[in-house]
Amino acid sequence: MTVVVLCLVVGNVKAQENVKIGKQRITASNGKMAMTPEALWAMGRIGSYAASPDGKKIVYQVGYYSVKENKSHQVLYVMDANGSGQQILTNSNKNETDPAWLDNNRIAFLSGGEIWMMNSNGSNRQQLSKTDGNVEGYKFSPDGKKVILLKSIPFNEVIKENPKDLPKATGRLVTDLMYRHWDHYVESIQHPFVYSVGDGFVITDNGIDILEGEPFECPMEPFGGIEQLDWSKDSQSIAYTCRKKTGLLYSISTDSDIYLYNIGTRKTINLCKPADYVEPKVDPSKTLRHQAVNAPENLKNNPGYDQNPQFSPDGKYIAWQSMAHDGYEADRNRLCIYTLATGEKRYVTEAFDSDVDAFCWSDDKDALIYFTGVWHGTYNLYAINWKGELKQLTNEWADWGSLQPMNNGKQLLMERHSHLAPADLYVVTPNFKKPEKTVATQITAENLHILDQLLMPTERQVWVPTTDGKQMLVWIVLPPNFDETKKYPTLLFCEGGPQSPVSQFWSYRWNFMIMASQGYVVVAPNRRGLPGFGSEWCEEISGDWTGQCMNDYLSAIDYACDHLPYVDKDHLGAVGASFGGFSVYYLAGHHNKRFKCFIAHDGAFNLEAMYTETEENWFSNWEYDDAYWNKDRTADADKTYKNSPHLYVDKWDTPILCIHGEKDYRINATQGMSAFNAARMKGIEAQLLIFPDENHWVLKPQNGILWQRTYFEWLDRWLKD
Repeated sequence: MTVVVLCLVVGNVKAQENVKIGKQRITASNGKMAMTPEALWAMGRIGSYAASPDGKKIVYQVGYYSVKENKSHQVLYVMDANGSGQQILTNSNKNETDPAWLDNNRIAFLSGGEIWMMNSNGSNRQQLSKTDGNVEGYKFSPDGKKVILLKSIPFNEVIKENPKDLPKATGRLVTDLMYRHWDHYVESIQHPFVYSVGDGFVITDNGIDILEGEPFECPMEPFGGIEQLDWSKDSQSIAYTCRKKTGLLYSISTDSDIYLYNIGTRKTINLCKPADYVEPKVDPSKTLRHQAVNAPENLKNNPGYDQNPQFSPDGKYIAWQSMAHDGYEADRNRLCIYTLATGEKRYVTEAFDSDVDAFCWSDDKDALIYFTGVWHGTYNLYAINWKGELKQLTNEWADWGSLQPMNNGKQLLMERHSHLAPADLYVVTPNFKKPEKTVATQITAENLHILDQLLMPTERQVWVPTTDGKQMLVWIVLPPNFDETKKYPTLLFCEGGPQSPVSQFWSYRWNFMIMASQGYVVVAPNRRGLPGFGSEWCEEISGDWTGQCMNDYLSAIDYACDHLPYVDKDHLGAVGASFGGFSVYYLAGHHNKRFKCFIAHDGAFNLEAMYTETEENWFSNWEYDDAYWNKDRTADADKTYKNSPHLYVDKWDTPILCIHGEKDYRINATQGMSAFNAARMKGIEAQLLIFPDENHWVLKPQNGILWQRTYFEWLDRWLKD
């Protein structure tokens, strides 16, 4: 074992922790080594960040993970806007998160479920809220006189409260759907409360629930946060995101709307639908694609996802992300702009045939809005004006993340990462008239002290012909010290989603750098069904999970074997999670002996079972078309069920590792268990890595290390002689 000392920042102490890097298969004469799971988990992870109103300073959050303690520590830093003068602000073992500037000299943050305030040098700490530790998010009004606090309230619409005389009873009486979401039983929901703020930003009253008496969540489960609400510029109104449904109707619908709440009158209006709107009745066992709710005449009522409102700098408009169709969670995310004076809605990003991701308003007279979006496997920065003219401002093999205006809108504070680099912060100076003059300056190097000790892989991009005469972008990641004359075991990476792009993501599980660093070539195709190649390419997967997208996988690996001489076609593996795990299970019965081993994480194995096991029923409805019991089900639905991987176990002939979390309520753990049991009963070499305390992801440090070690031990066993 090779041991390296990595310097980890914990609180205000730089503690040296011996990190076992693991057995090295790749080394260099300069003493550098290949990345290992331990090195990956030693990296700091940049979280929330914000620029001061005058643009001179930046506060940001970093999470450090202790494998020994099996937990993370979230700390805050402040620095000058050019990246100099970095100072740690956290001086205790408590987590400090969600920093925001109150003015140019004072910073608000969360600690222990309360809002605190400190000077920008970390001095004069004061607790602003007193809620018994119940604050889960916050946003101060522009005038500083009010604040939104996100707090959870009891919710007994679908799981009834147990009798008071049975306080130790653990049973749950369920009366409707959506009783579980993502990784928890739904017995509480978040609501936004408006509190008054007095002198010194101290919160002075008990607050008003702006959804009082309404059994609806805001922000929305499972990933929504304070970004789903925004203050008007005069501090008199709040725009918020909400899907005002519960139970069965919630489980089959993605119809969320943007609401405007008036602080003075306490009245709310729906900005997406007219006051007299009556939702068409639907059949919950069939896709909403062809039902009245998605009829052309109803699309003007915004029946799809609408979320993340932002008021314009002049207060005249609200922009938000908008999907056109109900029930389609992977619909194209457009940018809708609502004129407050007239109620007019305009969709300004129609020239961009992909998703609008993070966005913010521009103060530039030439540009209207900046946004990040995926195109050809990368998230770059774009700008658009009122005329709908679209400009791409960055053009890199990278993913640019959330963006915030700074320096009076002249610059943007952004996060950037790639397959070969974890996230760091950048200040971007955009230029709409001359995009080539846009300048991006890196201001953090959070993990440089670790990266400098590691050998670096390299990456290429190829366009592969598909079986239907099109071209597909495929990322090829190569090991450190790559030698064109050698043969390398090779992995086909199967993406999840199914409509998630194979962009330049940086993951702490599905990390291409560590895969290549362990001596593997990674082949990562942007197969059919992924955004960033036009709507037709993306939408082709719905109702056809085992058709062209599977042909695309095989086209990618066959091209690599035929055209890349360093690919060892006798030592191929296929790996993937979620829909990628489903893909692995399907390929296990259809690969014609291409692969020597498989790894499936949280994959769907039995589609009939998954139809009623998953919690968000809109997903299976849209993707499958029909419930399996419908005798009049469509041809696509019939094909979907008849091609479920569990029906082809008789053709399985290759070792397989199944991984699953028992708190995964999106794709239940019974799916992974069933696949493993079937493989063993078939006499196939198999392993099952089961996590009782993990969801669709693996979040705990020791579980993460176990995941990586098991993953590479399995690959090495079958793909390395």
